[in-house]
Amino acid sequence: MLSVLRVHLPSEIPIVGCELTPYVVLRCPDGTITTDDVPETSHLDGYYLRCQWYRKQNDKKIAVCSVHPTEQATFQCLGCVKAKIPVTKSYHCSSRCFSDAWQHHRVLHDRAASAMNENGTEEEELFGRFSSTGSGTANAGLSGSALSVGPIPGLNNGSAPIYPTSVIEKIGGETWFEVGRSKTYTPAADDIGHVLKFECVAVDAETRLPVGPATTILTSRVIPAPSPTPRCLIPVGGVDLMGHFDSDGRTTASGTFTVLSYNILSDVYATTTSEIYSYCPSWAISWHYRRQNLLREIVGYHADILCLQEVQSNHFEEFFAPELDKHGYHALYKKRTSEIYNGNPNTIDGCATFFRRDRFSHVKKYEVEFNKAAQSLTDAVIPTGQKKTALGRLIKDNVALIVVLEAKFSNHGADTPGKRQLLCVANTHVNVHHDLKDVKLWQVHTLLKGLEKIAVSADIPMLVCGDFNSVPGSASHALLARGKVDQMHPDLAVDPLGILRPASKLTHQLPLVSAYSSFARMVGVSVGLEQQRSRMDHKTNEPLFTNCTRDFIGTLDYIFYTADSLTVESLLELLDEECLRKDTALPSPEWSSDHIALLAEFRCMPKTRH
Repeated sequence: MLSVLRVHLPSEIPIVGCELTPYVVLRCPDGTITTDDVPETSHLDGYYLRCQWYRKQNDKKIAVCSVHPTEQATFQCLGCVKAKIPVTKSYHCSSRCFSDAWQHHRVLHDRAASAMNENGTEEEELFGRFSSTGSGTANAGLSGSALSVGPIPGLNNGSAPIYPTSVIEKIGGETWFEVGRSKTYTPAADDIGHVLKFECVAVDAETRLPVGPATTILTSRVIPAPSPTPRCLIPVGGVDLMGHFDSDGRTTASGTFTVLSYNILSDVYATTTSEIYSYCPSWAISWHYRRQNLLREIVGYHADILCLQEVQSNHFEEFFAPELDKHGYHALYKKRTSEIYNGNPNTIDGCATFFRRDRFSHVKKYEVEFNKAAQSLTDAVIPTGQKKTALGRLIKDNVALIVVLEAKFSNHGADTPGKRQLLCVANTHVNVHHDLKDVKLWQVHTLLKGLEKIAVSADIPMLVCGDFNSVPGSASHALLARGKVDQMHPDLAVDPLGILRPASKLTHQLPLVSAYSSFARMVGVSVGLEQQRSRMDHKTNEPLFTNCTRDFIGTLDYIFYTADSLTVESLLELLDEECLRKDTALPSPEWSSDHIALLAEFRCMPKTRH
């Protein structure tokens, strides 16, 4: 006989849009133990597992606090309602909660006001374009100082509750409605504020009758998925965007395309280094929540090319590749090598590059394994007695993925009308250890020399994206941005293997420029541009940060481009540190990585002839 031994949920708090799949331990008829599902369509020795989900009906609709989603709301900002800001953002659990959050909350009001008052419909489209919630954009002006709050007389979570017409269960005076008949259930907006119940029981396939007691487990109240303030695309080309937004929200300006670079924080790093991220609620750090939140964010950017780092191989195959395929993306992946990794081989992370099939076609792929380059280097220049030590320092399993694409869109910047427009995109994640500056620099130099070879063989624009684990002003950043490293640079003092000497060899000929330096170089005055300038380091012309944890804040991620063949049209706005600090740091319930996403819109242009 089939029997249920144990049931537990992956997270103590259910979130709208994040599927719940209970962990069910079964004893099979032959006495073996399994966690596999046993549905009616694939019964086991005449038995199957019947699963049902129920929602507890409350006497009144419950709203949850937008700041503390595990708490019930008692206050509502009426200013949000007037400004047509998503209603879930208007709720607070107390007047103190609202008062403490006002400095960050008023940003919603300011953006709602500017959306109409400054640029009307055009700004609304930009504002809504990168909304990861799918909710409507703010479309009513509201002064940032116009504050109106009050106790909630009748709660409304953005949609009317829709319940089944018949009551399924009444137990001990409680009313439960059936909402699902499978092992997995994805909470919807109608579930917000309600407790869910999962029930499973072994059933005889012939009689269709239970053969034992049902096992049940209750959740806490369902909370809405946190929705961060949408990030705008800021024009930096000195003119308005040449094009319009189509029904999918993508820009269709002729000859332009968008590129995203994002370290999504591997689950194995988030959980094995949990003490680093102890400030993040356990439900928000769990992979079942983060994967959905990351997907919503990434899809919401509508980028033509995605360069993701720290993508676990099992998550690539089981989640990101199939889910992004639904949105029209072709997937390519390079897993890190595993010479020093001793964990589960399925959890090894790597670099994943996606591109829209309607915008590009795949021409060629190059895989860079820095371990192989390390082996070649030690064989060539390291004395026999030092090879083991050298390999121990150089072999770190880092990789890079280089993809050559062909554009399908029209390109008015080509040298010759009708000429194939190719594009080379490099995606990498450089070694993380801060005390191995020589290894970081060697990896970056190795990658750039490989890209130089491609540039020589083909006249092709290039993008170099990724997490370089190198701050602005470091030797690695200097090599990327300036094409060389000053021989007196302090980073060169760390070179125990002598692999950086002579320093004069640390050069490349690619005309690389950091995309986000456009914010610093842009001439003109606008509210959006000035705000972005305030989030830049004017000494290095790079963002103040792309990585923000409790113990570190700084820039590690970049999008470099060849300035002789590409020009930056617009950039995704940077985030404000003060707004992030309301949740201590990243990751947080709103942003599911410790890094922020970078996105740039480029236009192909003819190379200057000399």
